[in-house]
Amino acid sequence: MNKQAIVVVDFQNDYLTSGSWPLIGIDAAVKKAAEVIEHARSKGVPVIHVRHESPEGAPFFVAGSPGAEIIPAVGPNGGEQVVVKNYPNAFRDTDLKAKLDAEGVTDVIIVGAMTHMCIDATARAAADHGYNVTVVQDAAATHDAEFNGMIVPAGQVHAAFMAALGFAYGKVVAADDFLK
Repeated sequence: MNKQAIVVVDFQNDYLTSGSWPLIGIDAAVKKAAEVIEHARSKGVPVIHVRHESPEGAPFFVAGSPGAEIIPAVGPNGGEQVVVKNYPNAFRDTDLKAKLDAEGVTDVIIVGAMTHMCIDATARAAADHGYNVTVVQDAAATHDAEFNGMIVPAGQVHAAFMAALGFAYGKVVAADDFLK
């Protein structure tokens, strides 16, 4: 029998429009993620929060700063576990896998930010660890990227990474479809 867990990746204050590294579509993504999280809680599905910490001098998520705190609308509730990470992959040098395995989790549902960094790295690692992976695409956000002097709009960055994840690493779904 499959058992799900919601993994909420890096929904932190610095990504808000008022933060030091704002993402395109962050408010809508947080709203959709909150719906997914609330649904999970109502069904007794574990919710594990991942929070990135950066060293002093980093552009965002500096450990101990208000920007590194989890956005309250999608924050831990009732003793939910929090994993602190220092790399894009939420499994690297953390106890995330141990926490999931202790709960008997087989299916990881991922929401959070940034699509092209931590969501991508965490989803791929989850698949590599043998979990069934679902990414809730409209409960994730990113920003424009730059390559070779070309600016790639956030919507295209998001679409490209969701297409790649859906091709080989798991399912990519909209929140409304997931909640059905």
